[in-house]
Amino acid sequence: MKREKKALSLKTLNKSNVWDLQENDIFRLWEAAEKDADMKEYVRHYLDIIKSAFDVEEVKVDKPEVVKKYESRGFKVGLLKTDDSTKTKFAIKKRPILRVTDLTYENIRHISTTKLLEAIDRNFGGGWDSLSQSIQDIIENGFDISTTTLPKDRLHKPGGMYEKKVADGFEVLEITKGMWVEAIFAKAKPEVERPHIQFDEDDEDLDVDRDDEDDDEDLPLEEDTYNMPDEDDAFDEDKLTEESYRTTFETDPEDLNFEAESISDDYED
Repeated sequence: MKREKKALSLKTLNKSNVWDLQENDIFRLWEAAEKDADMKEYVRHYLDIIKSAFDVEEVKVDKPEVVKKYESRGFKVGLLKTDDSTKTKFAIKKRPILRVTDLTYENIRHISTTKLLEAIDRNFGGGWDSLSQSIQDIIENGFDISTTTLPKDRLHKPGGMYEKKVADGFEVLEITKGMWVEAIFAKAKPEVERPHIQFDEDDEDLDVDRDDEDDDEDLPLEEDTYNMPDEDDAFDEDKLTEESYRTTFETDPEDLNFEAESISDDYED
């Protein structure tokens, strides 16, 4: 079941849903919350959440030329009430997600597949295995990922893995590695809400983790069995598939002592 989007307010804001907002939304929500009697007590808390997704700077010199300089850098400038009597001018700018090091468990579900692949491509062109395990875990928390490495002339073979994945809704990043190409397939996972279980206060003997709000990242990743052969299938050297070309070693394919053209026609599917 898809999680319904609820109307946000400063009181319901957290370090995940704050990524759904833009600069103007921050000023709007803040203004709406200024009427709350307890607003002053939570100003620091609200700012900390906002700062997890936005660059926030106090405009200490309130002059037109200073404000214009902030706006030229992409900031939105406006007033935020931080105490009972005065409003302070702030410059706010949404933090971009450009590099894989910008990815977190909080924002991974708030970027498109295209933006994700662009970030991976900026990582020195090293491919999926060049990413740290922690970054891979963050990405796989929000996206289904699979990869294959094939000779250039095999990657787009009709009926092959590339064609099947694209038909299944995956977007693809191709990274050239000498005579070979690594294809990284990515598709956003549907966001689902796990059912909440109600317990009586006396049910203390049940060994159940009741804190199910923020432990999505502890869920085991579903094993990718897309290309796993059936157990009854015997290995046949004359029926090599494109998955047989997947390389798992670190050596540069150009340094290998064979050419991609040496693959015999007998290995064709």
